Amino acid sequence: MIIELLKKCFSEPTVEQHRCEKLAAIALLVEIAMADGSLDDQECASLKKAIEKSHNLTGGELDMLLENAKHEQRNATSSYTFTRVINDEFSAEEKFTLVQDMWAVAYADGNLDKYEEHAIRKLSELIHVPHNEFIRAKLLARPS
Repeated sequence: MIIELLKKCFSEPTVEQHRCEKLAAIALLVEIAMADGSLDDQECASLKKAIEKSHNLTGGELDMLLENAKHEQRNATSSYTFTRVINDEFSAEEKFTLVQDMWAVAYADGNLDKYEEHAIRKLSELIHVPHNEFIRAKLLARPS
């Protein structure tokens, strides 16, 4: 699953680093989607759209990674494994895009839940996104 693949990223240099980055970002997006305790159809569609756009994944690979991410996120005790990869490998712009995707997922069902907002704030801080960029991402992702 995702945790095992991320562990391999740090222990086996033969594992493709780019795949590890995708897995970490997807796990954080799943955390946001599930922050309010449910993953409805709109959130799932928004989650898939964000993954397709940011990580060029479609079809079977996307579905497989998403199912694995859901499972791992339910069983995760901490976001540290995921945020560590993001901090080590993502540029400031990639982090901003990830936060913007988090907001898009949170807004997908038409209701920004307080738990979703809290989770995005927490994760943004953990991946060292400045507060002004956190707010800019929120404004850009907000539905019109």
